[in-house]
Amino acid sequence: MVKRLTMTSKKNLWILAVIAVINSMGFGIVVPLLYSYGKRFGLTGETLGLLTAAFSIAQFFATPLLGSLSDKWGRKPVLIISLIGTCASFILFAQAQSLIILFAARILDGVTSGNISVAQAMISDISSKEDRAKNFGILSSAFGFSFVAGPAIGGLLSQYGLHMPFYFAAAIALVGVLLTTFLLKETNQNKQGKSLHHFSFISLITILKKPVVGLSVLVSFILTMAQFAMIIGFQTFTADQFKLTPTQTGLFYAGFGITGIITQLLVPFITRAFKSKSIVLMLSTLVCLGAMAICGLVSGLVIFAIALGVYGLFNGLRNPMLNAIIADNTDEKEQGEVLGINQSYISIGQTLGPITAGFVVAISLHSIFFLASLYILIAFVLSVRLKSKETKSS
Repeated sequence: MVKRLTMTSKKNLWILAVIAVINSMGFGIVVPLLYSYGKRFGLTGETLGLLTAAFSIAQFFATPLLGSLSDKWGRKPVLIISLIGTCASFILFAQAQSLIILFAARILDGVTSGNISVAQAMISDISSKEDRAKNFGILSSAFGFSFVAGPAIGGLLSQYGLHMPFYFAAAIALVGVLLTTFLLKETNQNKQGKSLHHFSFISLITILKKPVVGLSVLVSFILTMAQFAMIIGFQTFTADQFKLTPTQTGLFYAGFGITGIITQLLVPFITRAFKSKSIVLMLSTLVCLGAMAICGLVSGLVIFAIALGVYGLFNGLRNPMLNAIIADNTDEKEQGEVLGINQSYISIGQTLGPITAGFVVAISLHSIFFLASLYILIAFVLSVRLKSKETKSS
C-alpha cells in the first residue's frame, strides 16, 4: 500500500516538528548549565560525568521499551507520557536541594525520553518510502534548530537565577504535552493491543544480527561517537589553540549547528538526485572523513573553520538517511521498538564519544580529531557493506 501525505498527515508532520523544537530546546537550555547549577550541591567534574551517564544508561534501556509500547498501544499516549516525564524532571531540577535529587531528575528524564523515537515512528507511519528521508530531515532540522537556540536562551534566562532556565524548560515541555493532547492525531494504524509480541531487552543485541537494520544502527552509533568526540576537541582546540572567548566559541558552535540544519532542509533535493539512501550516506561519510582529518592537521583558524563547516554540512545527512533506511527495512508493527533501539545506541554513543576523547586529549590537541577520523573511517567501511547488504535485500 502506497502512503500519501494527506492534509491530516501534513498537519501531524508540522506539529511533530514544533514538538521536536519544544522538546529539544528544553534539553539545549539546561544541559550547558548542569555543571554550574550542580556545583552548589557538590557536583564535580567527575560526578558530572556520572550524571551524564545516568541519563544515557536510563535512556538506553527505556527508549526501546517506550517505542515498543507505542507499537502496541499507539504513539500519542506514549508521547504524552514521555513529555510529562520531561516536564517533571525539569521541575525536580529547579527545586533540587541535594545531589541525589539531581541524579533522580536526570534518571527520570532518561527513563521518559522516548519522545524522540516515538516522533520518528510517527514520521515513518505517515511517510511513503520516497518521502521518509525528506520528512526525517524536517524532524532533524527541528531538533538541530533547538540545539542551536537552546543554549542561548538558557544563558539569557540564567541572569535571573540559575533555576529559571529549568522552570522555562518545564513550561515549554508542558506546551508540548498540550499540543500532543489536543492537536496531534494518532498515526499508528497497526496497534497490536494484547499481541503475542513482547519486547525483550535481548533485542538490543539481536537487532545487530539483522543485515541492513543492524548495520545501520552500528553506523549510527559510531558516527555519533565521532561527532561527540569532535565536540570535546572543538571546545579544547578553540580555547587553547585559537584563544577564543566562551562567547566566540559559542557563536562558532552555533554556526556549525546551522550548517547541519541547512543540509537537512536540502534532503528532498538530494534524495531526488540520488535514489539510493545508502549511497548518499556512504558519500557523505567519506566527505566527513576528509574534513575531520583536515581539522586534525591544520593549525590556522580559517582552514579549520572551513573544514568544520564542510563536516557539519555533510554530517547533517546522517540521521535522515539512517532513520529512513531503518524504517524502510522494518516491519510496520515494530517501527517504534526498532527506532527506539537505534536511539538507545545513539545515547550511548553520545556518552562514549567524549569519554574516549578524554583519554587521547593528553597526547595532543589534534589527537581528538584523528580519533574522530578513525571512528568515521570505520563507519565508512560499514556503510560500504551496508550498501551491499541493502542491494541483496532488495
